[in-house]
Amino acid sequence: MGEHLIKMPDIGEGVAEAELVEWAVEVGSLVSEDDVLAAVMTDKATVEIPAPTDGKITWLGAEVGDTVAIGAAIIRMEVAGEGNVKPGEALPAEPTPKPDPAPAPKKAEASPAKAEPAAKPAPVARANTPAGQKPLAAPSVRRRAMEAGVDLRTVPGSGPAGRIEHDDLDAYLNGHARNGNGSHGRAADTSIKEIKLVGMRRKIAEQMVRAKSSIPHITYVDEVDVTALEDLRAQLNADAKADQARMTILPFLMRAMARAIEDQPLLNSRFDDDAGIIQQYGGIHMGIAAQTDAGLVVPVVRHVETLNLRACATELTRLSEAAKNGTATREELTGSTITITSLGKMGGLVTTPVINHPEVAIIGVNKIRVMPVWKDGEFIPRKMMNLSSSFDHRVIDGWDAAVFVQRIKGLLESPATIFIED
Repeated sequence: MGEHLIKMPDIGEGVAEAELVEWAVEVGSLVSEDDVLAAVMTDKATVEIPAPTDGKITWLGAEVGDTVAIGAAIIRMEVAGEGNVKPGEALPAEPTPKPDPAPAPKKAEASPAKAEPAAKPAPVARANTPAGQKPLAAPSVRRRAMEAGVDLRTVPGSGPAGRIEHDDLDAYLNGHARNGNGSHGRAADTSIKEIKLVGMRRKIAEQMVRAKSSIPHITYVDEVDVTALEDLRAQLNADAKADQARMTILPFLMRAMARAIEDQPLLNSRFDDDAGIIQQYGGIHMGIAAQTDAGLVVPVVRHVETLNLRACATELTRLSEAAKNGTATREELTGSTITITSLGKMGGLVTTPVINHPEVAIIGVNKIRVMPVWKDGEFIPRKMMNLSSSFDHRVIDGWDAAVFVQRIKGLLESPATIFIED
């Protein structure tokens, strides 16, 4: 048998380190060649590390969330044959195992003769199991708790040294826990769960901190009457062919923004903080913030200035599906010049969107609601929607922000004008 050492691979593009975001194996796992061992993330992509050969995992050199330098040892395998470690070559040290909490000392058992005359003490509920300690309970109690989905650390035990008995679990499942005076009340949950920010969630956090700390935001909110737009959208969906993407409000907004950018091209820019340079783009590459299981991602619809309404809908649907199922490429998730953010029906009345650094503007869509609107001497029901938009005040003045949103509003309220070419 031999030893095979796996190092953090060179991902290229000048990357010097990567974050470990997932282990697919553990010490003792038997793996075959090309099995996925781990996933690592750089600023640009997530990369899977495959097994180079068959073998058994004997050592893992990092924990999820750790940043590891390119070329550093991360996995050790036991393999048939010689492996890639030469005789006498030093191997990375095994990580020091964390000691298990010391078990509670057993009390001396009283002899039967002394136990018989002794009065049996009333059960007294103990505090919930402290964080980091394993609750004391018989295997049968643990099995019942697991089947019921109960964390035994939240169940007060009345047995010796706080041992959790069947009666304690029964009381908890009934919504009550015994206490010292014999009364009943719901058990207090004193558990604290620590969740480490790793992978996509950590990248999102870093991006948000950078955007809010470096960009002086100005937020502008206005309401839009989308009654006519909703009627048109419903008609377009009714007339759509089976292979055509369903029309949401976003393609209309994309086209309206493209038209507004024609009048105010500075809104389609990125600001280089370090160089103090505004990069104004001719092509409109529109980021569409999308929620996925991994967190918030921003797929990019490129060159919206060249796309008609149907093409916007088609590309938007394709990219959204790719982002949600994890197949979107790095090129499809980078390079936006202005962003739309929408929570759909969960959009609330008003939001304060965070600009997608280094862009200078983001347009936020709130939910549509039917509201009474005063018109021609009476209140009539209209479908209203707020646009909540943020701008980089270093580049965009408040007046220009208002003009931009008002232009978008006018196009959405009279949707036929979106199709008119100047």
